[in-house]
Amino acid sequence: MNKKIASLLLSSSLLLPVVACTEARTTSEAPEPNANYSTSNPTASPQNTQAAMDDAQDETRKRQLESDIRAREQRNDAMGDSTDRPDSDLASEVRSKLEANIPKGNLTVESKDANVTISGTVPSTSELNKIQSLAMEIKGIKAVTIKAEVVTP
Repeated sequence: MNKKIASLLLSSSLLLPVVACTEARTTSEAPEPNANYSTSNPTASPQNTQAAMDDAQDETRKRQLESDIRAREQRNDAMGDSTDRPDSDLASEVRSKLEANIPKGNLTVESKDANVTISGTVPSTSELNKIQSLAMEIKGIKAVTIKAEVVTP
């Protein structure tokens, strides 16, 4: 009986490293390990672009982004002055807010001294007009400069 238990433990301990060292991937689209890829940006294919747009328009993604914004605001409220916030937090929150509400936009956000600059493109004038009010919803924003333009698809 003891020999059976000992052999089971020994074989299990030898099997564990073999299983743990296999090259597991999280998705079918994950890159192969140790592949020699260039460091340049990949070219956007229509399939990838559509998948990214579908993800951005997904209601679950929108709720996730809004939850992230609330969590940052709650953390800043707990730490003291809710309007005195790091520029990186402000830029991230504005970016999330815009991504959730203008999913077809291609916008970049920069923040310096709580003054936010938003550049890029949106597909319609109505979405361009939303940018100012969406950005000002974030606590701590002093001013918003919009350098975005309308580009019809």
